[in-house]
Amino acid sequence: MNVNRVRDESQRAKWAIAALFCFLGFQYATWASRLPTLKTRLDLSEEELGLLLMACGAGAAASFPLVAYLMRRLGSRQLALISALCLAALLAALSVTPNYAVTLLIICCDGVAVGALNVAMNAQGAALETKFQRTAMSQLHATFSAGLLGAALLASGVNLVTSAVTAHFAAAVVLLMLLLAYARPGLLTEVEHAQGEEDRKEAEETKNRRTALTIPSRMTLWMGCAMAFGTVTEGAMNDWSALYMKDVAKASASVAPMGIAVVSVMMLLARIFADRWRSRWGDGHVVRVGSAVAGIGLALALLAGGVVPALVGFACVGLGAAAITPCVYVAAAAKGSDALALVAAMGTTGLLVGPAVIGFIAGAAGLVPGMAAVAVSALIVCLAATRIRWGSLVPATAE
Repeated sequence: MNVNRVRDESQRAKWAIAALFCFLGFQYATWASRLPTLKTRLDLSEEELGLLLMACGAGAAASFPLVAYLMRRLGSRQLALISALCLAALLAALSVTPNYAVTLLIICCDGVAVGALNVAMNAQGAALETKFQRTAMSQLHATFSAGLLGAALLASGVNLVTSAVTAHFAAAVVLLMLLLAYARPGLLTEVEHAQGEEDRKEAEETKNRRTALTIPSRMTLWMGCAMAFGTVTEGAMNDWSALYMKDVAKASASVAPMGIAVVSVMMLLARIFADRWRSRWGDGHVVRVGSAVAGIGLALALLAGGVVPALVGFACVGLGAAAITPCVYVAAAAKGSDALALVAAMGTTGLLVGPAVIGFIAGAAGLVPGMAAVAVSALIVCLAATRIRWGSLVPATAE
């Protein structure tokens, strides 16, 4: 086969799948950026707003049985397209929601659709690596961050012109549909995932299967453990780093937000380059070393105290945790759609429950022990990574 043709097909599929990752980040950050406006318009209390946020995470976490069934029934390509259309429609509905009860229902359905698209797009990313033998998952996850940034910039721009949520969400839906239209032609079909004739037959059988969920293997549970504690590490830093900088490290008001910025920038940069690390050293080595760097770096920063050690420790977390979720998604996808759906649901649960648990620890014993729990979470990922059977090293270098 012509090398240039294969490269073109690889690039086309890669950018199509990247558009899905960008889509999800953009959709989520769009409605999240207007929470203050929705709170005022619907006259919500702090408790009602908190329940609203919990509804999205709960919907995503509870979507596992449905998503696993739909993955077997529809395949990742169709599920990605359908769930993306649902997310665009739900964003439009959210702009005209009449009351709190309807808003709660919309956000819960949004969580289910997020869970579906999350599994489908990661299955597409894993299939891309398998078909073309090139690492790409970390860069795909970086485009999710780009979607978050794009949504924040759009929200700021629209607010300069109008404060109307309807106009903002209408513009966002148009951009989302453009992303989806771009992605659709390049997405991989289930049969294209397979490499040989036997794999093709198995893919067709998997697509037509209507059986119940399989019992998770021990390996799948270790993957779920790594994903859950990896998202605890990642999510807790976004929620608690600024408060640690202000209350414990005694940073000024202008420096305190730098904790989040350092984590985010290091994570984005690491995800851009992590696929090359995966090609060179393998997924297992990258996850083990990365999680150890995150856990030990943060622990030493907490022991040292002060602003500079805190920023260095946070940078270690961003650097070390960046490749955890992409690598675990690839390993879970290799075990099948049920394993991928379960691991994704456990990751969502960690993202939802983790920051709240850290808050409970901080309230009972102080913020330093709370942040120490984040370091322990990263080290648990390192332990889990030693129990996972990682796939063979992809021979080609990342693009």
